[in-house]
Amino acid sequence: MRLLLMVFLDTFSIGRHNKRMDTLFSVLVVVVVIIFFSAFLYGLSALKKKKGENSAPKNKTAAIRDAVKRLAQDPHNAHALNVLSDLYYRDHAWEKALPLFELMLNIAEVHREIDLQQTSLRQGICALKLNRPQDALRGLLPALRMRPENFEVNYNLAQAYYQCGEFEKAVPLLKKALMLNREASDVYGLLGLSFYNLKKFRDALPYLKRALNENPENKEVLFAMADSMQQSGFGDKAMKVFMHLRPDPQFGAKSCLAAGIMHMNANQLDKAITDFEIALKHSGVPADILVEVKYRLAHCYLQTRNIDRGLALLREIQAENQNYRDVGTLINRYQELKQNANLQIYLSAGNSDFVALCRKIVSIFYEKAFVKILDLSVTAECAEVFTEIETTKWEDTVVFRFYRTTGSIGELYVRDFHARIRDTKAGRGICFTAGTFTAEARNYTEGRPIDLIEKERLVSVLKRVDSISSV
Repeated sequence: MRLLLMVFLDTFSIGRHNKRMDTLFSVLVVVVVIIFFSAFLYGLSALKKKKGENSAPKNKTAAIRDAVKRLAQDPHNAHALNVLSDLYYRDHAWEKALPLFELMLNIAEVHREIDLQQTSLRQGICALKLNRPQDALRGLLPALRMRPENFEVNYNLAQAYYQCGEFEKAVPLLKKALMLNREASDVYGLLGLSFYNLKKFRDALPYLKRALNENPENKEVLFAMADSMQQSGFGDKAMKVFMHLRPDPQFGAKSCLAAGIMHMNANQLDKAITDFEIALKHSGVPADILVEVKYRLAHCYLQTRNIDRGLALLREIQAENQNYRDVGTLINRYQELKQNANLQIYLSAGNSDFVALCRKIVSIFYEKAFVKILDLSVTAECAEVFTEIETTKWEDTVVFRFYRTTGSIGELYVRDFHARIRDTKAGRGICFTAGTFTAEARNYTEGRPIDLIEKERLVSVLKRVDSISSV
């Protein structure tokens, strides 16, 4: 009985094992079938996709061939024009698309099936892409009349006006475009640049800053923002940007010029010279920027008494543009200065050297005279020396005034000098200039104790200073 029970149990376990094996085999079969079927479907899909990709160019080529054939038979076939212009437009073949859109605009009144709104907009966009902004207006202006609330129309028409230099017309269109789409980042930069070109620098700043937040690498916007900051009184911030832009191939020369002018205005001539010299190392600098850099660098050289280098630059400018500013006058003046060291000191030296020269002039102005200097003062306009003069024939108090300008001294300055003579109770006044006195100034001195010494006589006095000093 026990043996029978063991046989029964063994048989039962074998049956259960076989049943499990059958179930596992069935599952494996199902999995294999699913994998095979999925692979088949994937291969079929890839094949269809490949066929579609291969057929797309064929379909496009066929469509172009068919449209060209239709247009050869009828140049005004609206359907063929629509198909061909749309294909060229989508492929960015602007040169091919533009004449088609222009033809469609010409025949739109007769062929009502032409979408005039789309055709007008696309004609304008194609012209803009080809850098023909004036032609773009032909389509974009009527497009604006038909779709005044359309973002693309407003933005592209603003671009056309901007490229034509009509910044005032671009501004309201760009503002409208922003109202229609606040997230259009390109609009901020163009609006900021439009305000900048209109010299509305404070209005430009917020839009330029927003544009830079979107694209910090836009050097045109960065330069415009720096210049706008400088014009709006934020010179320190502007200077940092100009210094950052100095090496830039496109905006480096303009940035060097701007930084140099700021350094000149702050009387930091060494820094200004560095700015301008860096600008000259750039290639492809626009002619107007290049000539101004040379002109201002020449001024810096002359003011730092580097006359040879200053004259060399001025002669370069004169060779290119004989009538540029006061280049001719400067060349004549500084050629003379090269030959007269005292005249150099009188016109361009620092205050200490200038005052020392004034003392020498006072001491030798009257021959064989004893000169006692009672007071000496220097202002931005002139230097003044109050003296007592004693000769064998007379003695008196004399006020000497020295103007460093090479221009004309008018009556107002002479009147002021006469008032000074009266206030100090001086007996006489001697007024020097490296330029001339106006006729009114000379007339005013008639009958008054004032002698006017113009450049020619000043040069003679300076030569006497040299001769006496050498003795």
